[in-house]
Amino acid sequence: MAKVVIIDDDAIFRVLLSEHCTLLGHEARVAGSLAEGKALLTSQPTDLVFLDVRLPDGNGLETLPFVQGLPSSPEVIIITGMGDANGAELAIKNGAWDYLQKPLSRQEIILHIRRALEYHEKKMLRAPQISLKRDEIVGKSKALCDCLDQVAHCAGTETGVLITGETGTGKELFARAIHANSLRAKGPFVVVDCASLPETLVESLLFGHTKGAFTGANCDQKGLIEQADGGTLFLDEAGELPLETQKNFLRVLQERVFRPVGKDREQTSNFRLVAATNRDLAEMVRQGLFRSDLFFRLNTFTLHLPPLRERGQDIEKLTMSFVFLICRRNRLPIKGVVPETLETLASYSWPGNVRELENTLEKAIIADPNDPVLYPIHLPPEVRLCRIHSMVSKKHEQSPAGLASALPSQIAFPERMQPFREYRRLLVSDIEKHYLQRLMSETKGDIAAACTVSGLSRSRLYDLLKLHSLTSTTDLCPE
Repeated sequence: MAKVVIIDDDAIFRVLLSEHCTLLGHEARVAGSLAEGKALLTSQPTDLVFLDVRLPDGNGLETLPFVQGLPSSPEVIIITGMGDANGAELAIKNGAWDYLQKPLSRQEIILHIRRALEYHEKKMLRAPQISLKRDEIVGKSKALCDCLDQVAHCAGTETGVLITGETGTGKELFARAIHANSLRAKGPFVVVDCASLPETLVESLLFGHTKGAFTGANCDQKGLIEQADGGTLFLDEAGELPLETQKNFLRVLQERVFRPVGKDREQTSNFRLVAATNRDLAEMVRQGLFRSDLFFRLNTFTLHLPPLRERGQDIEKLTMSFVFLICRRNRLPIKGVVPETLETLASYSWPGNVRELENTLEKAIIADPNDPVLYPIHLPPEVRLCRIHSMVSKKHEQSPAGLASALPSQIAFPERMQPFREYRRLLVSDIEKHYLQRLMSETKGDIAAACTVSGLSRSRLYDLLKLHSLTSTTDLCPE
């Protein structure tokens, strides 16, 4: 029996979906708002979520990351009364199982429930890849683990892989991980840096040449494609490959044959292709800067690497790993790192990603090699300023002026000055009442859901409602 959560403000549709789930032998729980739905999702594991787009307290699409971050990793079916192409694109790109528009027939509903739960069951039973070789890939954030799962899925195949992501996210590390976990692991891993290929020697470097093929060709030379025979050819910065070379390279990918410069016979090379780029190849195709046929060849299996700013919880592990490696590489005693330094590093956005973090730490360590501890003072000013700005903003929010500006507009300040204790009591009372009104409004008067959201016990919640002359169904805060 699977557990299904239905989040929709249409009561009739909630009942309809719930009945279909029950008839199929599954347990269904319903919610009419995002707040109530989140309370249900956090209370116990869930296998499938039906999520409406337009809800009283927000947009369901914006809740997708929260739902997918749950430990049970439920499948999500987006349902909406008004179809929207942009909304559908956002949903699918963010991992939704499907995007459906009302009205739905009984057969459609049953089919989608069965298919989604069938997939979810297989996904959860899939053996974890605990033996995955990941070498220098450090971290355990969900974003990184999702990428490692994809490495595990594609490594054992012969499918070509396109790795995308910002500069410095570790595309070559992931390419090496795919090679190391593949059946070609004992074969060569050959890197082609497309950004540094000299235009006049591209074909010679890729395909090789014979002695005397051109001025300066003093001996036979194997090309990178031939060197990759039996292993993996890594095409780094594929977006920089010249258009003319793209045409020749396409045939190599299709036939796995090539002709060295100066030879009259073709040769074969059995390699697996892994390509990487920080550019938008689809947009380059539209602009005529990249061949569409080559793009489709490269884009068989895509692995997108997240930027470091989306992997906040990995910064500490990455920092400790880099400090150890940098100190050992420079024959220095291993430095300690104080918590303030880690907080400072975590507050920075890292536009250069993991590579920038490593370079920053190396500069900090080399700047004062004799200090046994890495303090914030060792870091560059632009990194330190981010934490200072963050601290100043928090202080402002906690100050009387900042607090007053953040208070709900419904709160009425006393017109004349009063003793401090009385003034504070009145303000606290108004804040409590406003919070309770909003709490009961968003949970539709459901005491259990209100307790889950607020963290209050049932008895304490009843006491506060009574104190402020509120009930679970009346005097609610208007939306």
